[in-house]
Amino acid sequence: MFGRILGKNKAGQEPEGPLRTDEADPGRDTRPRVLNVGGASKQVPIPSYYAGWNHLLLDIDPRGDPDVLCDARELHALEPSQFDAVYCSHNLEHYHKHEGALVLGGFAHVLKPDGFADIRVPDMTSVMRACVARNMDIEDVLYESAAGPITVRDVIYGWGVEIERTGDDFYAHKTGFTGASLRAAMELAGFRGVLVVVDEHAYEIRALGFKDEPNAVQRAMLGLSEAALR
Repeated sequence: MFGRILGKNKAGQEPEGPLRTDEADPGRDTRPRVLNVGGASKQVPIPSYYAGWNHLLLDIDPRGDPDVLCDARELHALEPSQFDAVYCSHNLEHYHKHEGALVLGGFAHVLKPDGFADIRVPDMTSVMRACVARNMDIEDVLYESAAGPITVRDVIYGWGVEIERTGDDFYAHKTGFTGASLRAAMELAGFRGVLVVVDEHAYEIRALGFKDEPNAVQRAMLGLSEAALR
């Protein structure tokens, strides 16, 4: 599954050079462009503030009909400075730590100079605190999701039901993050003005990383104050 399918378009054709993803959209849509990395399918909602944007899906699994069939660890092979935003929800933890650095660097590579990354991952600090406070076993249910009960093991190591059902090791979690560690990884990848918000009730970290200072449009869209990025 992890063969080098990088750079193929929906027709399975290899481009002559680095793939520019508007090759998959011959109309050259002029709307702001968001690259949804590892989102599985466009049927999975992304935040409402991307309404009206040109939403392009990048995934390694062709079953979700991605616009770009690509391993996120190889984003550097795509043409640079294509996107206004990269959205990546609960995907970064599926790579080993050193691979995650490649993925984050790839985000910076495909973003325009004023672009930003919008990242969500499980929060290991919240999980560990809950386990201690509630005297939980690794097999105990941490919370109920729309897809069913999620155990402590599922959050740390990956959703066991899906791993067993598919037999696909990619669904396993290979690293974890705290707010501080995600900020450090994004800054190391070249992002500045990184904003990290932890939702302890959802056991989730949300991080925004900008290649440059956020502009007025981005601040209004994302609800950012001057103090938020200090």
